[in-house]
Amino acid sequence: MKLTNADFREQSWLTRRNMLVATASAGIATAITPLQLSASSTKENTMTPKAFVYTEVAISVPFDQAPWKDISDTIRQQPGFISKTWLSGHSTQTLGGLYAFDSMENARRFVTEYFPTEPRAFGVAHTTRVFDAEASAAASRDIGSPYYGNAPTGRPGAFVYTEVQVSVPFDKAPWADRNPVLKQQTGLQNKTWLSGANTQTLGGFDCFDTLEHALDFAINDFPKTAAAMNAAMYTRVFDATVTEDASQYLNSPFYL
Repeated sequence: MKLTNADFREQSWLTRRNMLVATASAGIATAITPLQLSASSTKENTMTPKAFVYTEVAISVPFDQAPWKDISDTIRQQPGFISKTWLSGHSTQTLGGLYAFDSMENARRFVTEYFPTEPRAFGVAHTTRVFDAEASAAASRDIGSPYYGNAPTGRPGAFVYTEVQVSVPFDKAPWADRNPVLKQQTGLQNKTWLSGANTQTLGGFDCFDTLEHALDFAINDFPKTAAAMNAAMYTRVFDATVTEDASQYLNSPFYL
């Protein structure tokens, strides 16, 4: 019998739930009490990340139908995890996230050991990227990134992920010239600069007040920046409103 897309998603989610139950039963996953969760969240929110991880899973699912709660409970237990901002692709409804970790070692462990089990449970391919959060800390702090002590300036409406196919040590990057220009970008609330681990690609995770402003930046403005660098680019736009509860559950600093 041929499975429909809906049948496949249901089977994949059941497989995912069964895997979580089996993991907990085997004692691999440690139960977290509400008191421990509260204490952990307070501690995590005061940490300055040493590494970021970007993920995107090649699946199209309305976010309110995604098993984010089960997945989040497992993610909380990964070594060095600080926070995650859930991502739901605009028009594509792909699932993804921007994670903060306490060390580069734990970030690499996450993308090589744990994370591949997630898309495998859905039977789909995925993308992961690791970034050096220390290299870009000063640039990110200067433009309001909430990962470095800046308070959010408003409720996010959309996120834009960008990456340019160049290899530039971040201390050589022209961020000091670029930030004043970005601060004038309509609707931009803050930016977290990204510097690729091993690759030294340049990128960013930009927070906008509305989806319309985010799309205008991704479609009309950012391609000009990539063209000036004579380089190919990668952009994604995500609806921040549909993932708000899930992101807050995992200590996302954009919603505090």
